Amino acid sequence: MKYDFVGQSGLRVSELCLGTMTFGEDWGWGASKEGCAAIFNYYVERGGNFIDTANNYTNGTSEQIVGELIRSDRDRFVLATKYSFPTVAGDPNSGGNHRKNMMRSLDGSLERLGTDYVDLFWLHAWDFSTPVEEVMRGLDDLVKSGRVLYVGVSDTPAWVVSRANMLAELRGWSPFIALQIEYSLIERTPERDLMPMARSLGMTVTPWGTLGAGVLTGKYNDAPRPIAKTTGLSGGPTDKRLNAVNTEKVNDRNLTIARVVVQVAKELGCSPSQVALAWLRTRPGSIVPIIGARLLDQIRDNLSCLDVRIPEKQLRRLEEASHIDLGFPHKFLADPVMKNRLYGGLYADLVQHREP
Repeated sequence: MKYDFVGQSGLRVSELCLGTMTFGEDWGWGASKEGCAAIFNYYVERGGNFIDTANNYTNGTSEQIVGELIRSDRDRFVLATKYSFPTVAGDPNSGGNHRKNMMRSLDGSLERLGTDYVDLFWLHAWDFSTPVEEVMRGLDDLVKSGRVLYVGVSDTPAWVVSRANMLAELRGWSPFIALQIEYSLIERTPERDLMPMARSLGMTVTPWGTLGAGVLTGKYNDAPRPIAKTTGLSGGPTDKRLNAVNTEKVNDRNLTIARVVVQVAKELGCSPSQVALAWLRTRPGSIVPIIGARLLDQIRDNLSCLDVRIPEKQLRRLEEASHIDLGFPHKFLADPVMKNRLYGGLYADLVQHREP
């Protein structure tokens, strides 16, 4: 395992992050405490030091298990958790990005984790109601208090993140140093705005959903399509909507991409999961994929993506199979005729092009 900086900070993390949404059996499909320990220990043995959790993962059990696992050597690990999703049913202030929820969520996380600080505190998802100023000032207060060392943002539009970081820069507050988004061979829409924004602002991207809800493993290609279950990822046995989203991943386009991934994996002598993760590591910018597992064999397989190098020929096939239309204005501005007009007919004569 090698290490990299997070954004423009001096914080150093391993090149793969261990996601712990599978830690705990509260939602009916996660790993037991013993299984979590085996997964964690193998990740650490391979040199991993970056652990990602959230206050609502498996109803708080994930944080409790993570806290127990890191307790004997807390400072060795870069510990990240999140706030935004509700933890108390029926309480209108139990969720959201606002200061009240921010403070109470961190208090609860620190208690469950058994620590007095977190290295990286994520805003989990944008609520479109809390003012950006309130969010950034509140997060900066947490950094100044020493209970949070750095802040990041997850599942938020590019225009919000850009505005937030500009506000932080102008007022001397702590900026977002990292961006967590869904990104994979079957979900490349972040390449329209989120990925270019992250590169422009010097943010590290930590993609989740890297295997496309399991589609990129190839397991659905020759099997019946999954039926939505009644247990969901966001924290409740009645959350059917999120499972419906995951079920929608199994469509003709995505299965076609998965077939190409499986073919490339056979040619390279590795697993489809390793190809999907290795592809992410070829993308421009600072990228630290999040890997998760319920079984020890899964984490072993995922970590072995570090040994996979995808040749140019296979990269082109993956690119062609998963290509998306960037849409307006990106497609319009990338047109060679438009570029030439913008540069007075001399675009081809420029020594250096500043591409997004």
